Amino acid sequence: MTYILLIFLSSEIYKKIGGLGKLKLKRGYYLYVGSARKNFEKRIKRHLSRKKKIFWHIDYLLSDKRTSVKKVFYTDFDIEHEVAKQIEKEFEVIKKFGSSDCKCTGHLFYVGSKVNRFREMIEKMRFFELETN
Repeated sequence: MTYILLIFLSSEIYKKIGGLGKLKLKRGYYLYVGSARKNFEKRIKRHLSRKKKIFWHIDYLLSDKRTSVKKVFYTDFDIEHEVAKQIEKEFEVIKKFGSSDCKCTGHLFYVGSKVNRFREMIEKMRFFELETN
């Protein structure tokens, strides 16, 4: 399964993200593209929880109180890298974030306030929205 997290940063942050070092991230919306070959629900619950052992780049970001996951989208297909490359054509990629195990430029993208453009893309890609409440 491939999933996309729509994340909101309530203010600019300057934070150490594992081996990437300190990153400056602007206020606004971000997209994170990931995959879960097994235990999809557990993976999403982990992303939604602030209390977790920090392991992945995304853990550093989502453990910050200034971030919140607003929506989760998913597809049953294993197309994580193709989706990341497609989103990179439209939005600013945060280089090397979440892509240490692949050749993608990154798996985190700055959307700013262009959420409607993302919604158009997600409809074309035929992702479903996951109820997270």
